[in-house]
Amino acid sequence: MERKIRVGAVSYLNTKPLIYGFEQGMMADEMELVLDYPAQVASMLIDDRIDLGLVPVATIPSLAEYHIVSDYGICCDGEVASVCLFSDVPLNHISSIFLDYQSKSSVALLKLLLRDHWKISPVLVHATEGYEQQISRGAAGLVIGDRAFEQYKHSAFSYDLGLAWKEMTGLPFVFAAWISNKKLPDSFVQLFNKANQFGLDHLPEVISKANYSNFDLQAYYTRYIDYRFDEEKRKGLELFLKLINPAAV
Repeated sequence: MERKIRVGAVSYLNTKPLIYGFEQGMMADEMELVLDYPAQVASMLIDDRIDLGLVPVATIPSLAEYHIVSDYGICCDGEVASVCLFSDVPLNHISSIFLDYQSKSSVALLKLLLRDHWKISPVLVHATEGYEQQISRGAAGLVIGDRAFEQYKHSAFSYDLGLAWKEMTGLPFVFAAWISNKKLPDSFVQLFNKANQFGLDHLPEVISKANYSNFDLQAYYTRYIDYRFDEEKRKGLELFLKLINPAAV
């Protein structure tokens, strides 16, 4: 491409290892990086305001053309810690759920789990900023990302969506992947993979710069988040896409 490739990524703790290389100047001549929350990055990719984004995988059915770029993503194989349903009461006593406005994949996963795994039918409420303060009594809330770590302090119950998916399917889950809306040069993809790996090879520096104390980031980056987008993750992703959009499979 004659111009720089426009890349969008998520401004959460879980992406810091993947974008650390870019923040250190890697690929500065090849790409422009924009940071936002997941649903907004997805909208930019759909509208062709970026060429490549670390987007919720539930975005895929909305793209006329898509390519999964890179061997890395935001995945888990069991507990993920930062995507949870929080409540003050047990599951069967939840009457309504506030849906986090920041991620399509997490909302779609929650709906699947409510229907097929937990088999409950609370009222679903599309939330806006600050909804966490309304999580009380029978009103639960899906909270993702860094805000989930804060919510642990305030809610009596938490239900990890990554763990629930694993219990239901036996497969890992892919929350977000590097997805492009057009074919990108192989040379770019090779450099992009190396830049992603750079942060994973320098986790102590990533953790130091994050300067975050609400959760053990060493554990988060090595026990909860699995950044490798391998064959098992593909199986989990294919099943998820089939379940949320059967007509497209």
